[in-house]
Amino acid sequence: MQTTRAKNVTLAIAVAMLAGCASVQTPTPGDPLESVNRGVFKFNDTLDTYALKPVAKGYQQVVPEPVRRSVTNFFSNIGDVYIAANELLQLKIADGVGDIMRVTINTLFGVGGLFDVATLAKLPKHAADFGITLGHYGVPSGPYLVLPLLGPSTVRDATGLVVDYYGNPLTYVQPSSVSWALYGLNLVNTRANLLTTVDVLSGAALDKYSFVRNAYLQRRRFLITGGDGDGAQLPNYDQSLPKYDDDGAAPGAAAPGAGAAVTPGATGAPGATGAAAPASAAAPASAAAPSATEPAAGEPASGAQPASAASATAVPAPLGGPDGTVPGQQYVPPPQRTGLPIIRLK
Repeated sequence: MQTTRAKNVTLAIAVAMLAGCASVQTPTPGDPLESVNRGVFKFNDTLDTYALKPVAKGYQQVVPEPVRRSVTNFFSNIGDVYIAANELLQLKIADGVGDIMRVTINTLFGVGGLFDVATLAKLPKHAADFGITLGHYGVPSGPYLVLPLLGPSTVRDATGLVVDYYGNPLTYVQPSSVSWALYGLNLVNTRANLLTTVDVLSGAALDKYSFVRNAYLQRRRFLITGGDGDGAQLPNYDQSLPKYDDDGAAPGAAAPGAGAAVTPGATGAPGATGAAAPASAAAPASAAAPSATEPAAGEPASGAQPASAASATAVPAPLGGPDGTVPGQQYVPPPQRTGLPIIRLK
């Protein structure tokens, strides 16, 4: 009876793996095994839908979130051991030493790795395996490959999985039943952490196989070319923004403020001619034209024109540097009283 069941399971797996063989007439470049890969992918997806996903949902409902987080930290701490080994093999000494420090701190102060104290200590977590190490030394990836139960890979990464298995400390846990139980717990916990992500992927991707393939290959390429998975190689958009809190004004940028004066003939400004000057660089009252204080015909008797009119007719005095410009956010003291009326722009 058991032999018959084993044959039926083997036959079902073989049929599922070959189901996509006739669906792809022209394989995608870089994926010559696409027909077989799609069959294996369909088998893995079906197994996940009807077996692994329900177990992960039950696990998520039964186990509280703090406990699941501690389980994640525990296996992540174990993973840092062979991540450190691969970083050292790649001669990334600083990263390897940092990973060793992560393991030490989390093991000693994180109760065996249940708490991620190293991240609170600003020690970054890296991602590395033997497949990345091979790619670091120029070993080509080979064709894209989908492995039964293990998911997306390449010929190079599939070879690295053998080394990763023997480099994982869980492999040497005795008895072997406990070792496989820990592997199973890690699998279910990881799947539970990805429930929302996979659901979004299933609803958004038109071709789930192509999306997973492209995402996997791009991430592996990113890790091999120097990235560590935490966005270290992404551009720093903060550096492209003007710094209004620095001593110098941003070149050619208009400073915020409603009373900014326009100097049409300024040659010392770092931007183009006619750039808006900072609001604090508005012309002082002593440099304003007499018409700014004397009421003209048809104007109010208050003697103060609107701020826009005063700044349009005022000629700025040479303040700040020798070129007559005032850096942004620099305080300009008011002129000394000379007996003349003073106009304050608000």
